[in-house]
Amino acid sequence: MLNKYPLWKSLMVVFIIAIGALYALPNYYGEDPAVQISGTKGVEADLATLDQIKASLASSNITYQSASLANGQVLVRFKDYKNQQTANKALSISLGSEYSVALNLTPATPEWLANIGGVPMKLGLDLSGGVHFLMEVDMKTAMNRAQENMLGGFRTDLRNEKIRYRSVKESGNGVEVVFRNEDDLAAGESLLKRTNQGLIFVDDEDKLSLKVTMSEAKLKETREYAIQQNITIIRNRVNELGVAEPLVQRQGSKHIVVELPGVQDTARAKEILGATATLQFHMVDQQHDVRDALNGRVPAGSFLVNDQDGRPQLLKKRIMLRGEHIVGAASSMDQQTNRSQVNIDLDSKGGSIFSNATKDNIGKPMATVFIESKATGEKNPDGSLKFTQHQEVISVATIQARLGSSFRITGQDSPAAAHNLALLLRAGALIAPIAIVEERTVGPSLGAENVQLGMQAILWGFALVLLFMMVYYRKFGLVANFALAANLVLIVGIMSLIPGATLTLPGMAGIVLTVGMAVDANVLIFERIREELREGKSVQQSIHQGYDAAFSTIFDANITTLIAALILFAVGTGPIKGFAVTLSIGIITSMFTSIIGTRSVVNAVWGGKKIDKLPI
Repeated sequence: MLNKYPLWKSLMVVFIIAIGALYALPNYYGEDPAVQISGTKGVEADLATLDQIKASLASSNITYQSASLANGQVLVRFKDYKNQQTANKALSISLGSEYSVALNLTPATPEWLANIGGVPMKLGLDLSGGVHFLMEVDMKTAMNRAQENMLGGFRTDLRNEKIRYRSVKESGNGVEVVFRNEDDLAAGESLLKRTNQGLIFVDDEDKLSLKVTMSEAKLKETREYAIQQNITIIRNRVNELGVAEPLVQRQGSKHIVVELPGVQDTARAKEILGATATLQFHMVDQQHDVRDALNGRVPAGSFLVNDQDGRPQLLKKRIMLRGEHIVGAASSMDQQTNRSQVNIDLDSKGGSIFSNATKDNIGKPMATVFIESKATGEKNPDGSLKFTQHQEVISVATIQARLGSSFRITGQDSPAAAHNLALLLRAGALIAPIAIVEERTVGPSLGAENVQLGMQAILWGFALVLLFMMVYYRKFGLVANFALAANLVLIVGIMSLIPGATLTLPGMAGIVLTVGMAVDANVLIFERIREELREGKSVQQSIHQGYDAAFSTIFDANITTLIAALILFAVGTGPIKGFAVTLSIGIITSMFTSIIGTRSVVNAVWGGKKIDKLPI
């Protein structure tokens, strides 16, 4: 029989729309202004902290909805932004520097809905508010590190081939290798040219030396690597922070833009993103006396650094291993000593380097040095930021056996400190220090205003289209309006379900555009039905032909638009991607609602019946 859907197909349409409505529902409840309290430098919040927070809020006469402790953090919810801001100031004073008090927005989704995965749409910085950082990479340190890698690599290559040399040292912007004789010079130059690409070699037979510098192409490659590697590591650190849909992208030759939607306070973000925590492993200098070094007689191949208790340690300058080879780090407890430790995994290259470095030092003490770089706020003559470096020995242990790709370090004061170190190491050691040179906070009130204006645009467009369709197509217009409403519900539901989808202000423009495009399909179908009726065909034949004949036109038009949206998503960034996401989802959902959805309703109301006239 013409125009009759089987029951399963009608139920499928109802089920899909119902699921879309269910997962769109969390957006109705919105978000609560909240304050998140977390410990700094390894301190964890506990029940005593929670009691202190409640007492502080009560003494300041600040009302709150709830206060809960989970995963070493306290979350306090408020009804409005005024109480949130007041609580932020009060708690920052009462808790002191041991805790970070961060403003945030927390979903107010009911527990039953959250248990089945219901979450509100993730909003971009322009809608939810948040923080914007512009970070500068210290290229000078990146180039110095590349030069140090050249030094270590040359020594390793020459030793492996048993080519004798007098010294390998820094010389200006390059490295100078001095050999013992002309044969060693020739063999060394041949080897290094073969194993190192993109370098310029200049030999001096009179001095038996070889001067090596980076070519312009190699310098550019090194700078590019520093930027890209830092971007990757910052993304990893943002993931550790748990921020939904951040933006991390390059800007210019040495800057990185980081946007964290929903985060209104920068304390915790700055602590994790700006930290250039890494490890270096050095042998302890046992041949010289620490007291002589303290009196100014530091050996040429050694340096002084304090441990966590302030005691000086004399270490060899030669770096056995850098933190950039760390690919995994996890905190745990030593079952025998009941002390905190960090289990470290290295990449294959790092494992090979560490194995060779430790095999000849079994029974000797090795120090683990924690290094953190921070911007001083001053600038170099070229306009770049000056950085200062803080070094601290966190562990001195005797090498018991040849170490490989997996080992552990001890010496952390607490499990929280070990966890914090593991987080930074797991997120990656920055190739070069970075500093925040620009910081902007977009307040939630501005974001709320953008949401309000965007919603007004959507609702006005929706209302005008509903009115036109109802007046022009009468009852069939009502069917189209039902499909349009279902389309909006499905867009919101899918945007809430997809982990990578974020609604931005341009994304709301994409929804407005989708409202108009969704009606186009029904206009084509209804006009074709009218045309069939004017030609004298029966009602059922007209409905059947209207949907079948218009399908190919609708499909082709939507596919071309979808291709354009996918291209925008592939090559665009930020707001352009937000527009492309909502447009793409809207095209797919509109085809479902305007063709299958309306056909289901039309078939249920008018299909398979003897009708002389259609209300269209």
